[in-house]
Amino acid sequence: MDLLELRDKIDGIDADIVRLYEERMDICKQVAEFKIQNGKRVLDKQRELEKIAKVKSLTNNEFNSHGIEELFEQIMSMSRKLQYQLLAENGCLGKLPFIGVEELDTRKARVVFQGAEGAYSQAAMQEYFGDQIQSAHVDSFRDAMAALDEGSADFAVLPIENSTAGIISEVYDLLVEFENYIVGEQIIKIEHCLLALPGTKVEDIKTIYSHPQSLMQSAKYLNRHNWQQISMQNNAFAAQKVAKEGDKTQAAVAGAHAASVYGLEILEQGINQEQANSTRFIIVTNQKIFRKDAQKVSICFEVPHESGSLYHMLSHFIYNNLNMTKIESRPIEERNWEYRFFVDFEGNLADSAVKNALRGLREETRSMKILGNY
Repeated sequence: MDLLELRDKIDGIDADIVRLYEERMDICKQVAEFKIQNGKRVLDKQRELEKIAKVKSLTNNEFNSHGIEELFEQIMSMSRKLQYQLLAENGCLGKLPFIGVEELDTRKARVVFQGAEGAYSQAAMQEYFGDQIQSAHVDSFRDAMAALDEGSADFAVLPIENSTAGIISEVYDLLVEFENYIVGEQIIKIEHCLLALPGTKVEDIKTIYSHPQSLMQSAKYLNRHNWQQISMQNNAFAAQKVAKEGDKTQAAVAGAHAASVYGLEILEQGINQEQANSTRFIIVTNQKIFRKDAQKVSICFEVPHESGSLYHMLSHFIYNNLNMTKIESRPIEERNWEYRFFVDFEGNLADSAVKNALRGLREETRSMKILGNY
């Protein structure tokens, strides 16, 4: 046979596959109806494992056996997604434990941020909330989350990602540990400045204080001078130290906001080499609420430690036509080489497609948590 004849045969076989696939999905609809009527779970893992083992045994060689396994994993995945969709249409998805609100009640809210007065977190807080709030600062990200947990604060402002330095891994881990939820975000442009006591000249400086990331982001400028560079917990703490000690041989790398708070002079502005540097801050509360106009959902989940498990979880976004905008992974404590995945995607918790995807993920992951809709 020539190539055209072979392709004709393949076309005929493909038509049969399509017909049989649609016939199978029609039967899956009937299975879904039975499960709806009898309160059965969509995923029957043992049944699927038995089915895959059976169809693999019908093949003639190991290559085809692996191919059939992959093919039927996909077929059964599509079957589950169809069943989740039918459950949604029949109102069987259950209610998500989040309440939609028209807007956040921020009047006279108690808001905490990490760092000293003058920190970028404070600037993000003021940008998001304005002035009609009660604010306080804490030493650590954990302290901020604990303030929400114990009820001494209504909201916390935490940095979660920098455009050049990447994610703040500790904040990701705390979102899993605490029952606090993201309800907003604020992006702040990061512009590092060289701050010193009024009247200080650049040639007077011998020591620079700042957060290690800020020192790194300003390395090209700082390395042109023979200055000792000392890391500190926070840029604002560095500015506070310079102001408090009154030593003109000391300077800090921090934002212009810190200069105004501590009465320091800006000797050089924008010394960070990456001018597009920005930090994304999240607004967190201990209430399970979301704005009705929210357009981004953040979740985290754990998957079975086996081949293809992440691929199958991500297919829920594809099937429901949801645009995934970010994925990160963090190691799971005390479980070597296993990871928890953090995903951001576009949508609202009231959307049927979002509900459908979350139902599928909740059924098929080891565990899943909605981190917020904002």
